[in-house]
Amino acid sequence: MARLKGKVAYITGAGAGIARAAALLFAAEGAAVGVAELDRAAGERTVAEITGAGGRARFFATDVSKPDQVEQAINGTAQAFGRLDIIYNCAGGSAPPDDSVTRMPIDAFWRNMQIDLFGTFLGCRFGIPHLQKAGGGSIINMTSVMAFMGEIAGFPPRHAYSAAKGGVMSLTKCIAVEYGKDKIRANAIAPCFIESERNKGVLGRMSNSERSLLQTQHRLGTGEPRDVAEAALFLASDESRLITGIVVPVDSGLLAA
Repeated sequence: MARLKGKVAYITGAGAGIARAAALLFAAEGAAVGVAELDRAAGERTVAEITGAGGRARFFATDVSKPDQVEQAINGTAQAFGRLDIIYNCAGGSAPPDDSVTRMPIDAFWRNMQIDLFGTFLGCRFGIPHLQKAGGGSIINMTSVMAFMGEIAGFPPRHAYSAAKGGVMSLTKCIAVEYGKDKIRANAIAPCFIESERNKGVLGRMSNSERSLLQTQHRLGTGEPRDVAEAALFLASDESRLITGIVVPVDSGLLAA
């Protein structure tokens, strides 16, 4: 089934993890994909896999915290494929030295803001005019369960990441209200612990008790990149044409407690 037939998507961070899974899935569902990725080798691997399967994709070397690079990648996607219908701001993440507000280096706070919040802002800023030109479209932003929770037991504090992802939630709602008149939908996804390549390394460094606690909190088990990509596919497709301004938790029941 081609749920995105004729559509063009721009996806950040698509060389690995959730964004890569989304790029492959969107392409399999008929979309042409602009693969925005800082790691050239990883981005080009994603493009090669898509084109090798008969899909359409183009790589754009992109640091999402750099306005000129984001603008060039978005414009390049629209020029390469003739339009733009979907913006998936997926690049981001959390890692040391992010910590509590009294312990983290100040630079660590700004780095999280630049990638997770400012990077999302830039994708929306430069992408929305193309969606308006296309007569509407879908914006999907990546937040996190950490925007809802002060902490997850067993994990160290990630105050900058949580704050940035809270900002993404608010920005998404603002965009949904402002640009609904243009038939532009804006939604966010809040994943739980997803066993991406990077997070598998995190699991490997956990003690047995920490891993057990993590599994207990995730009532349906920890997730895989495809789980989030499937939610993004729904939000990208016309099946969600009346859904805007919401946050979809892909959280294995973590927020239900």
